[in-house]
Amino acid sequence: MEKYTLPVVIEKDEDGYFAMCPALQGCYSQGDTYEEALENIRDAIRLHIEDILESGEVIEKFNSFSLVALEVTA
Repeated sequence: MEKYTLPVVIEKDEDGYFAMCPALQGCYSQGDTYEEALENIRDAIRLHIEDILESGEVIEKFNSFSLVALEVTA
């Protein structure tokens, strides 16, 4: 099995935590706690990767990525 390192974003909202993997379109999950959201997005990513590989597509490898929070006044 191949290992993949992918970016994950986890945000807190009024219902708990929302997690998404921006590198895999449509790959997201949620959880009541941060840890649960992290575990759930890990499972979602695994399933997403399995589907991609079964369809014969290639998964782009990420060597580095950056997350920046910007404050914008509008």
